[in-house]
Amino acid sequence: MSDHYETLGVSRDASADEIKKAYRKLARQYHPDANPGDAAAEDTFKKVAEAYEVLSDDAKRANYDRFGSAGGPQGGFGGDPFGGGGLGDIFEQFFNMAGGGMGGQAGAATRGLDLEVVADLDLGDAITGIEKDVEVRTAVPCGTCDASGAAEGADVQTCVQCGGAGQVREVRQSILGQMVTTAACPRCRGEGQIVTDPCRTCNGEGRTIEERTYTANIPAGVATGTTLRLSGRGAVGVRGGEPGDLYVQVRIADHPVFTRHNEHLHAPVHVAMTQAALGATIEMATFDGPVEVEIPAGVRPGHTIRLRDLGVPRLQGRGRGDLRLEVVLDTPTDLDDEQDELLRRLAELRGESVAEPKSGFASRLRNRFN
Repeated sequence: MSDHYETLGVSRDASADEIKKAYRKLARQYHPDANPGDAAAEDTFKKVAEAYEVLSDDAKRANYDRFGSAGGPQGGFGGDPFGGGGLGDIFEQFFNMAGGGMGGQAGAATRGLDLEVVADLDLGDAITGIEKDVEVRTAVPCGTCDASGAAEGADVQTCVQCGGAGQVREVRQSILGQMVTTAACPRCRGEGQIVTDPCRTCNGEGRTIEERTYTANIPAGVATGTTLRLSGRGAVGVRGGEPGDLYVQVRIADHPVFTRHNEHLHAPVHVAMTQAALGATIEMATFDGPVEVEIPAGVRPGHTIRLRDLGVPRLQGRGRGDLRLEVVLDTPTDLDDEQDELLRRLAELRGESVAEPKSGFASRLRNRFN
């Protein structure tokens, strides 16, 4: 018997959270849906589930650490060491919690895996909302056999080894008594049925792999990392098993002008020196169209102008955030001689010292008369 700690890849003093994380990772990796027809992966999956069933229970773990088994001398080895539910209950608990995997009833069709896809959006799409098509490679019902997995005219028979239950019980004798374990039937792989003549298109799986396009209704206000669920759009299960779900993860591209902070938008507003001194009304493009921005006289660089309700809609509430404009002062660098002379005259009137001109007609004329 393999060591449960080695099976999960954790130390003997691992915490409950570490054990759970290790179990989830391995169960997803070795689940039969992810490894169709791989008997070794299925065997590993069973061992991982058995190890987790023991180590996740404080009492069973203590007995295992002491006696090398979950039952110990007081475990009642005449009964089911898994509390009557068998490994199927462990699988059900994990995959109901994780969102996919095996069904809860023995012999029931296996539920398909959940899938995930990324939807890339522009910032404007996130503000207005959009219907976005997403493409995913997924398992779909086989059209040849109508998801039965059987060739035309072939029978689907009840498994003789498990009687259609999908599970088998094994009784083993140990020095401490009788041990009964429950596991997926190796003959039918837990399906409870056997296809005598598999469909050539899907090799008896009842499903094929295809590219599918689905439309996600993305609401206004989403942010990078927002995840939307499309129920029943995941991979279908083996031979008529219900489909999993498709999770659409939103990713929003950076914008060249606007940046987002929660429900607020930030952007620079460029103001000329004269506009900053005298005040002005300038037009600015926003996601709601062009708007007029009032620049107060004497505004300083870095001053914030707030435009209400022009930000991002609140995804879980009402209303929108603000558009916050930060004043950036544009200093002219291409003055002609007349403009240079006017600014120098203004500086003189205000008693402000400025650098001497380096070139130009005004400079040459001034130097000629000095």
